[in-house]
Amino acid sequence: MRVLIVKTSSMGDVLHTLPALTDAMQAIAGIRFDWVVEEGFAQIPAWHEAVDRVIPVALRRWRKAWFSAPVKAERRAFRETLRAVHYDAVIDAQGLVKSAALVTRLAHGLKHGMDWQTAREPLASLFYNRRHHIAKQQHAVERTRELFAKSLGYRKPQTQGDYAIAKHLATNLNADRGQYAVFLHATTRDDKHWPEANWRELISLLAESGVRIKLPWGAPHEEARAKRLAQGFDYVDVLPRMSLEEVARVLAGAKYVVSVDTGLSHLTAALDRPNITLYGPTDPGLIGGYGKNQTECRSANKSLASLPASTVLNQLLSK
Repeated sequence: MRVLIVKTSSMGDVLHTLPALTDAMQAIAGIRFDWVVEEGFAQIPAWHEAVDRVIPVALRRWRKAWFSAPVKAERRAFRETLRAVHYDAVIDAQGLVKSAALVTRLAHGLKHGMDWQTAREPLASLFYNRRHHIAKQQHAVERTRELFAKSLGYRKPQTQGDYAIAKHLATNLNADRGQYAVFLHATTRDDKHWPEANWRELISLLAESGVRIKLPWGAPHEEARAKRLAQGFDYVDVLPRMSLEEVARVLAGAKYVVSVDTGLSHLTAALDRPNITLYGPTDPGLIGGYGKNQTECRSANKSLASLPASTVLNQLLSK
């Protein structure tokens, strides 16, 4: 059986789809997947052993110059790639009109998705041949697992979902595996940042722990923040710019991780690394960290400025 998955973004949503592939692989012998995903996250599906082909899409970038000659050529090539295979099933796990209209409808195969009541955008359900009712009041991972089970005709396992990527990314780790922590200090929304003073206080409180601290970054302003956080601490390393897979390998070798609400926090969960995620204005609810050793640390008043470093340290010491 060959199945096309449509799950384009975001990083957390893409990661949350992986346990459904593991379920399907265990339930249906020989099942293989192709996956349409935003180009920035194209490395992630390839980490799962059931995925044969990753088909990058660039909806975010294309929208900026939809009718330009280069973008039209890219869109044409994408359509040709998508239509070159007839799939036994096409599963739209995105549930948005843009994914359904611009991707799902182009693919050859029986199209599955959530119904009008449960799709993220109800109009998306009009593009499917089979519509499935997937209750909203469950974690995003469990919703996707249920969608795959109903689409492909097996019973969803009652056990916790398995991302099945930790083994792939645990190979060729550095000799310092388990001897360092990673602090994920960067996120997209300003109000989801933990103040730099709080990060530096936590770093100072760990001076006698014997654990080095590594600070990854992805953009110049994040590199500048990392350098400010590390200033004066000889046990803190600002990492060089890395690909997503390189960051994943750093996370895979960490003793523990402290993170704000960001996509890399979900990657940490997928790698089964101990992780404390700091929440202020956002509620983890049904989209928070899913996996082993995941701990939520919430501020009292939805402002991360009010979350003291000592509280985070106590969480670490209780592990």
